Amino acid sequence: MSDLTQTAHDKPATGWETIRRVIPYLWPDGQGWVKRRVVAALTVLLLARLVSVATPFFYKAAVDMLAGDAPPPAMMMALTAVGLTVAYGLARLGTVALNELRDVIFVRVGQRALRQLALETFNHIHKLSLRYHITRKTGGLSRIIERGVKGVDFLLRFMLLSIGPLVLELTMVSAIFWIVFGWQYMAVVVVTITLYVMFTFRITEWRVKIRKEMNDQDTDANQKAIDSLLNYETVKYFSAEGREAARYDVAMSAYEKAAVKTGYSLAFLNFGQALLITAGLVIVMVMAAFGVQAGTLTVGDFVMVNAYMIQITMPLNFLGTVYREIRQALVDMGEMFGLLNQPAEVVDTPNAPALAVQGGAIRLEDVRFAYDADRQILKGVSLDVGAGQRVALVGHSGSGKSTIGRLLFRFYDVTGGRITIDGQDIRQISQHSLHQAIGVVPQDTVLFNDTIYYNIAYGRDGATEAEVHAAARAAKIHDFILSLPDGYATTVGERGLKLSGGEKQRVGIARTLLKNPPILLLDEATSALDTQTERDIQESLHDMGQGRTVISIAHRLSTIADSDLIVVMEAGQVVERGTHDQLLAMAGRYAAMWARQSAEEEEAEAA
Repeated sequence: MSDLTQTAHDKPATGWETIRRVIPYLWPDGQGWVKRRVVAALTVLLLARLVSVATPFFYKAAVDMLAGDAPPPAMMMALTAVGLTVAYGLARLGTVALNELRDVIFVRVGQRALRQLALETFNHIHKLSLRYHITRKTGGLSRIIERGVKGVDFLLRFMLLSIGPLVLELTMVSAIFWIVFGWQYMAVVVVTITLYVMFTFRITEWRVKIRKEMNDQDTDANQKAIDSLLNYETVKYFSAEGREAARYDVAMSAYEKAAVKTGYSLAFLNFGQALLITAGLVIVMVMAAFGVQAGTLTVGDFVMVNAYMIQITMPLNFLGTVYREIRQALVDMGEMFGLLNQPAEVVDTPNAPALAVQGGAIRLEDVRFAYDADRQILKGVSLDVGAGQRVALVGHSGSGKSTIGRLLFRFYDVTGGRITIDGQDIRQISQHSLHQAIGVVPQDTVLFNDTIYYNIAYGRDGATEAEVHAAARAAKIHDFILSLPDGYATTVGERGLKLSGGEKQRVGIARTLLKNPPILLLDEATSALDTQTERDIQESLHDMGQGRTVISIAHRLSTIADSDLIVVMEAGQVVERGTHDQLLAMAGRYAAMWARQSAEEEEAEAA
């Protein structure tokens, strides 16, 4: 099991695989507006680079005119020194304006990609099997998705709109140095840039590993925090606040160490970058100073050399951050794409038809199942549940009762035999139609942190207010809801914690009644309740089962004594079957269980 469920975490997508997965969002088939925006953004980007590279020429011309060293170029002859200065300012402003226009054009492309990937990931997670979800930690999973989705927009914008423009601008500046000042200047610039990029990439790779460690510790701390908060009552029961704080602090301590390493490495990176770029700047400035002294260059040339070096210094300083963030985005997205690569264990067959329910007859034919290959749970179970029958599955914990319910709902597929509904193998029909046909009332009804109305209405999309109220009346909770200050608008809290166990169960029953399924699966629906509440809810469940096929998985035998058929399970096999009276007459396992529970209930009532 662990090999299957940890794939997303242990095998994240590689950097190149991630980039290949992202590219289609930049150039999607059938989305002409996206392509047009990408082309427009690239066009504006190119124009911005051209204006940016031309800007220092205005600066040089103004300085030369003021110093009287040389006339301005022919195309600038009509401008005075003041005019050239104004033109220089307008060119700088134009560069900023074009860059902002580029972002305005591209932002919708990035946000569209973010939304699509978020939706794709959300849908995929819901398609993954129960086996996957019960072995994953929700806090860690949410962080993987959160970081991965955020990385999409960053990666798209900065790979296309930062790295590309930076390379283009550096190439153009190098060419200008060669043409205007000579190959020696270009050589210094190219060597400086090369050393700078190599140093930045090498140190950033090292820092990415530290950031990965930080992410892992952050995920671990978040998991512990969410796990502790979800178990708030348990923590209080055992006065374990100190223990929980200590566990959380251990995780945060590891995060702190990784964060300190990150801070140290950032200081080293920044100093190394400053050293290299300053050395390059000083060298070309010294060369230009010698040129001015020799009369081969003007003061304007000296100023222009400085302007170009400062102009490329700014994006180069940004390069370290961009590269690090891109690498981090690739790591984060790699984890998310690894999650998307996680195969769904239960899938529909191609063109699977919808389930056609005539009466709701269920049949298990020599069903075998194992969660792990070396631990067989069901060992050849055969069972016929007639349409409209009430059948109960009883037995000790671990006998396989709940597993049958999970297989019927197709949370898992059988490893042997088959399960049919009205003669249709459930593996050959669509999961959606199967889930629509089965209503489940579990032992612990989990509610959304929303209103009572929302939780009941969740049973059927598009249900009217009258239908919601009718379902609540049938579940005998309508009057209770009206007695609350906010009525149906009352919020139930995280997982429904603001309601009692019986109230939550009634909301769950109302929700399932609203769904109105032909088949009901009651998975120990009252075993966690007190005796009186259980009796009240059992009456609601009995009414709910009228006209439906009902399978009850029960621990308390008194709740299923009136079933049409009771199936006794032990160690993954059916050992007895019959009505309540027939099983008592057999004087076998069921009779022993009944006698023991009856004695316990009599003792409890006497006490």
